[in-house]
Amino acid sequence: MTLTFERAPAALDLTDIVESAADALEEAPAEEIVRWAIATFGDRICVTSSMKDAVLVDIAAKIRPGIDVLFVDTGYHFAETIGTRDAVELVYPINVVNVTSSRTVAEQERDLGPRLNGRNPDLCCHLRKVEPLNRALDPYLAWITGIRREETSHRRGSRVVEWNAARGKVKVNPLARWTHEQLTSYIEDNGILVNPLQYDGYPSIGCEPCTQRVAPGEDPRSGRWAGTGKSECGINL
Repeated sequence: MTLTFERAPAALDLTDIVESAADALEEAPAEEIVRWAIATFGDRICVTSSMKDAVLVDIAAKIRPGIDVLFVDTGYHFAETIGTRDAVELVYPINVVNVTSSRTVAEQERDLGPRLNGRNPDLCCHLRKVEPLNRALDPYLAWITGIRREETSHRRGSRVVEWNAARGKVKVNPLARWTHEQLTSYIEDNGILVNPLQYDGYPSIGCEPCTQRVAPGEDPRSGRWAGTGKSECGINL
């Protein structure tokens, strides 16, 4: 399926693009959605990746080698996640942009006390994930994410193209309709790099202090902020 839209000038009301594209691309393959997004926004679009796997990176790199891939480095990641980031940067023809907080971990602990993640996880996520990503997204009109509808109740309503009012940007979710089985098949069929923690009981990977192993058959997200009732860090809200 080929869909044609005008390339988006910076001053265009982007909500008009979102409404037409969201309906037109709802049933389109992920590759077609990414191709439309890159053709529409040109240099003003990037990919965000948690380095859980490189599925989205692989799709985007095949369509536009050299695309910016933003990775939010909180300072609290597992060593395996940092290793996956470094491997992805070596293997795929992309430009990894390492996004960090305005304060180091040591500075945050000095100013706000140790173990903020345990005392106030929402604030910790805001300082180390949300604020840094907001700043990093400033040069772009749109960004591409790997979120899928089946992951959490909050994500069930995600459209493949949507307007993010909080950031004033277009959010593109080409994998929104994918199931876990589809994701696994793409990984196996294309030899995609995967964070090794995926095979060690961590189906959903966040910061090390806030992520626990999950028993087989349990909700894959139950290891994130276990016991707090928290299910989102905020960067996808």
